[in-house]
Amino acid sequence: MVAGTGLRLSIGVWAVTRAVLMMCVFRVWDMPGSDVSVDIEVIYQGWYGVLRGGIFPYDDVTWQYPPAAALAVLAPGLLPFLHYAPAFFILCLAADAAVMGMLLYSVRDGRRGPLGVWVWVTGVPLLGPIVYARYDVMVTAVAVAALLAVGRRTRLAGSLMGFGALLKIWPVLLVIGTPRGRATRSVWRAALVAAGVLGMFFTAAMPGALAFLTFQRDRGTEVESLGSLVFHLARHIGWHGKARLNYGSVEFLGRHVHAVSALALGLSVLAFGWLLLWRLRARRFTPTTPYDAAFTAVLLFTTTSRVISPQYMIWLIGLAAVCVTMRTPRQRLPILLVLLAAPLTQLEFPIWFSHVVASDKLGVATLTLRNGLLVAATVVACARLWRETVTEGHQPEGEPEPPAERESALVPS
Repeated sequence: MVAGTGLRLSIGVWAVTRAVLMMCVFRVWDMPGSDVSVDIEVIYQGWYGVLRGGIFPYDDVTWQYPPAAALAVLAPGLLPFLHYAPAFFILCLAADAAVMGMLLYSVRDGRRGPLGVWVWVTGVPLLGPIVYARYDVMVTAVAVAALLAVGRRTRLAGSLMGFGALLKIWPVLLVIGTPRGRATRSVWRAALVAAGVLGMFFTAAMPGALAFLTFQRDRGTEVESLGSLVFHLARHIGWHGKARLNYGSVEFLGRHVHAVSALALGLSVLAFGWLLLWRLRARRFTPTTPYDAAFTAVLLFTTTSRVISPQYMIWLIGLAAVCVTMRTPRQRLPILLVLLAAPLTQLEFPIWFSHVVASDKLGVATLTLRNGLLVAATVVACARLWRETVTEGHQPEGEPEPPAERESALVPS
């Protein structure tokens, strides 16, 4: 009875907070700072016109997304009775509702905990209206569905991961934590087939499907990224670079920017290497491992990226919610740190974005605190994942793993 009351309350809170977010994107209530809806009304709508003609916007450097992103951009056409931007906002609300529904369904029988539902209910409004003004919440819905399917329907999970990878790359990281053996083969094979088939379809059907690879390669250091802190601080000691709109986001331009961007790419390569090492060394896969590993992997690549756009946080909130539905989540502290970083992200964009671009004390302090929380969350998440699966799971040479431990990894949660 108590759990049922809590879930009904969560639905009510979800409805109220989402109504507020919708009022923000529809400008019933004007938030201070930058207008989060401009990208939808100008950039996305411009892509919509090009994509309807059967080609990708391959001569537009702001198009930096894999080919299935076209489906998200074209989706407002499903609501022809609305203008493009309102239709897009409503579809994002529907994706948010889909995540909420999947989480509620996953905890219906009491085997999972309802706290994960509350992570989603509260985490999204902490991030603000940017959630409905980018297509990342749609990708997050696909990723949440994939993770929730891992325990029982591995082929479906893999197919969703492959599809998600063609929407925005990062969902491919979800494969890293699948249990060894048949489950891994099933998930990875399905992901490869789904991504391969869809990729070939888009490449054959629409010119410019792979143009995004060039545009991503040429991006610099965005003003909200971890590496940007070097230049924010350098401005106060005589560095004369500029913050300008470049490749679809505000980036630093000037001396040494290329070196810092290369360093960020190096950190991402090291992160990938660490994940491979973890995968090879991990010996103890528990029912929580697929979720903890997915959260850690995406957190690693978000933190080390040359670009930390505010909407990236919605990925982490969605994965965190799935992690916390487990009765014994191992990543409580990193998840708490991510949730603390969410309102700071809303402060740095859109509310105080002008301060961030100007590198003044308020902007730099806010950004430093937000990025510091992400770095701390990343370090703690990696340490806990390693300890739970490698250090504590290590078996002396020649000593077989207990049967109960081997079986537990495949028990549906």
